[in-house]
Amino acid sequence: MSRRLLAYFLLDTSGSMNGEPIQALNNGFNGLISMLRADPQAMDTLHLSVITFDRDVKNIIPLIDLASFHPMEITCPDSGPTHTGAALEMVSGLVQGELVKGSADRKGDWRPLLFIFTDGKPSDIQKYKEMVPVIKNLEFGIIVGCAAGPKADEQSLRELTDHVVKLDTTDAVTLSSFFKWVSSSITMGGKTQGTGESMMLPPPPSELNIIV
Repeated sequence: MSRRLLAYFLLDTSGSMNGEPIQALNNGFNGLISMLRADPQAMDTLHLSVITFDRDVKNIIPLIDLASFHPMEITCPDSGPTHTGAALEMVSGLVQGELVKGSADRKGDWRPLLFIFTDGKPSDIQKYKEMVPVIKNLEFGIIVGCAAGPKADEQSLRELTDHVVKLDTTDAVTLSSFFKWVSSSITMGGKTQGTGESMMLPPPPSELNIIV
């Protein structure tokens, strides 16, 4: 059994993503899958899980290896809240159930990766604040938060991770540039984890502002 690299994607599908943003998200995410498939190491080790969150939180693509992944249309309701806290709660349960821990007889999975994309702020702020320490304790190899568009709240993402990216818009060009960067982050992460070094992120393209 080879060591797996698990990557969890939390994608905001609240009402404000309706229209062009959700199309851009679909295009960007499908582009990410194509780029990752070009990397032999990702094809060997990478497993993906996609969780969407609006009023409901759904694990629309349960953990699956990259080779078997079938793109699916991500949709969003016309309106409704952003239950980011509930999404974090779901991912914490999934990671605890899915990640294979190392033991004396076998090497476990690599440290998992978490990518959170949102164009707003958590509607369930109390739950969100409760989940922040829980997620931090799960020892992700890296957590990347992406605050996209003018109403996105990078502050709440900062509570969760030091790696927060701000996108000015949610159009196709910007999102595809973001997902291209995510792809190089994942392939780079897969390589650095093998050396036991802590994971570094590649320099971002000009459309992405890294919030420090």
